[in-house]
Amino acid sequence: MRLARVSGTVVSTFNSPIFDGQRMLLCDYLNPDGELAGGYVIAVDVVSAAPGETVLILDEGTGARQIMDVSSGPIRAMVVAIIDQVAVEPS
Repeated sequence: MRLARVSGTVVSTFNSPIFDGQRMLLCDYLNPDGELAGGYVIAVDVVSAAPGETVLILDEGTGARQIMDVSSGPIRAMVVAIIDQVAVEPS
């Protein structure tokens, strides 16, 4: 799982049926301190996250397909939580 910040939505005219009725979000990866880590992912949103929110991304296809209750399909990433706070213990 990875931390990310929602930067926008993705709209497609044609897509795989697995995405019918699903909201897709463009999410920028974050370091634990909240700084941009570089990279992004397009993820299915199952928690109604909004732009600017920090979220938890399940970036593993099998888990995402299990949540959507499908055995196969072109899905890899899913927004599974909206993060309120990240506390990192000093090393």
